[in-house]
Amino acid sequence: MDFGIQMIFQSYGYDDSVTDGQVYDEEIRLALLAEELGFDKLWPVEHHFEDYAFCPDNTQFLSYLAARTTRIGLATGAVILPWNDPLRVAEKICLLDHLSGGRAVFGMGRGLARREYQPFGIDMDTSRERFDEAAPMILEALESGFIEGDGPFYKQPRTPIRPRPFKTFKGRTYSVAMSPDSVLSAARLGAQPVMFSQRPWESAKESVDIYREEFAKNHEGTPPPLITCDFIYCDEDRDRAEERAKEHITGYLTSVLGHYELAGEHFKSTKGYESYGAAVDVLQQLGLDTQRDAYMAVQIWGTPEMCIEKLEHRISVLGDIDLTACFRYAGLPYEDASRSMRTFAEKVMRPMRAKYNA
Repeated sequence: MDFGIQMIFQSYGYDDSVTDGQVYDEEIRLALLAEELGFDKLWPVEHHFEDYAFCPDNTQFLSYLAARTTRIGLATGAVILPWNDPLRVAEKICLLDHLSGGRAVFGMGRGLARREYQPFGIDMDTSRERFDEAAPMILEALESGFIEGDGPFYKQPRTPIRPRPFKTFKGRTYSVAMSPDSVLSAARLGAQPVMFSQRPWESAKESVDIYREEFAKNHEGTPPPLITCDFIYCDEDRDRAEERAKEHITGYLTSVLGHYELAGEHFKSTKGYESYGAAVDVLQQLGLDTQRDAYMAVQIWGTPEMCIEKLEHRISVLGDIDLTACFRYAGLPYEDASRSMRTFAEKVMRPMRAKYNA
């Protein structure tokens, strides 16, 4: 069982005295703490322009951490392919792999926020086609050292990637799989799927089963385990854990609803986002309080014993999983985030590893 750290660079929920520089300083401190505590990977996001999250180039950020760390995996969580030229993505990932001595991990996604697509001048209606065209080009380049393409969006003459690939990326490729077509895409690419905790895992199991079936049609071997992503608060004090979780995990949900406009009517007419459009009316009918309760119910928070119980239940539903944990979000002070991370590492990660990695 693999344990990673999701890094979102969020100032939403903090007061105006918290500068962007402080956000980055705290994320860096938590990244260095993650290596010290034995976490397996760092997963900085790619997001632009807003308090919701702002890491415009996670490969650049990871290059900095390559020089500050020695062991931990350096994973893009994720590169949003429609916002980036495939040639440049392949070059940056290869360079990161060299700088880190082979610790780079390539995670990719499609993007969901209209307010991020618009400043780039990219039509969200083209996101699926752009992703499906770019992803195979990049994956082939990371193996062969050459990139080429002749699709409608990326007419790329055959071009060498320098520095050449350090080593294969097979087993080091991940894809966000939150919509039905993204689940199929991840399976066909042979990428390990990444899903955020948003609904009961009993209802998400169908998507996991579809991934495994599609993977088996396209690849040999056993499908890789699902990576689940959670916003975590772990504390020996149950009352404090519940208080912090209610304030900050639900605060993060509020930032998600606002940034992605998840109750917005535009999803109903945006090509490639039909599954989000179908959920708009349901979200509007549920109301914010019900949404918050449901979101809290699926995240990993509480005492170490409670966190282990929730993870054990998830494994009983899904089978083997990996976990990516976010500890700093929605105004949670650094002191609380670092204490939560330390408690989780000692009291949850360590015994779970002893049980499942033996």
